[in-house]
Amino acid sequence: MLLYLHAIISYMDELLSKVSIQVNEHIYLKNPEYSELGRRIIAGSIVMIDKMGFESFTFRKLSKEINSTEASVYRYFESKHRVLLYLTSWYWGWMEYRLVFSLANVHSPKDRLARAIALLTDQVMEDSSFTHINEVKLHRIVISESSKAYLTKEVDQENKEGVFVGYKRLVERVSGIILEINPNYKYSHMLVSTLIEGAHHQRFFAEHLPSLTDVIKGKDSIPRFYNEVVFKTINDRK
Repeated sequence: MLLYLHAIISYMDELLSKVSIQVNEHIYLKNPEYSELGRRIIAGSIVMIDKMGFESFTFRKLSKEINSTEASVYRYFESKHRVLLYLTSWYWGWMEYRLVFSLANVHSPKDRLARAIALLTDQVMEDSSFTHINEVKLHRIVISESSKAYLTKEVDQENKEGVFVGYKRLVERVSGIILEINPNYKYSHMLVSTLIEGAHHQRFFAEHLPSLTDVIKGKDSIPRFYNEVVFKTINDRK
């Protein structure tokens, strides 16, 4: 039995090591996942944006950080906005991958929804399956910078290119679970996107503006709050 369990764990580790998060090809000029330099560009961008913020981040600073040239960075991305689109798109793809994995073999819609809420609102831990991505730092970037990826004049054109499909697909998956529980609920997509964006705001408030939220010592109140909000909302409105 022990040997069987070790074999299963080994198989799962091998399977996870082969997972690749797909990002829309319109975002980049050259796929950074396919080269060592490309992966250094992504890893360095995460470190620098997390440290200095998106406004202060430049390709010149990045090229110095990764011991490359500014021209080399431009061969992968036409602008730093496209880098932010890549990072946020990768994050939503990773979250969808985690969601699918977490809900496998969970048959109760209520249990699946509870797991989905927890995953979307919990603190993020590093995932060893992706060695060039620091998911903890990327999560902080998504919290503080992700709205800058779509609150732009180019959002409609980028939407036509499918740039935001990963985020929309994630919302669609959780929305579907809500409709399994209450098929008559009319605002499932609105509820899920509010859950995600609201949880990000609460994380930011808890760290920087705590009087705007409710920090409970020894507890992570954010997942508990949104679990209560979602279930009460869909149960109270038939």
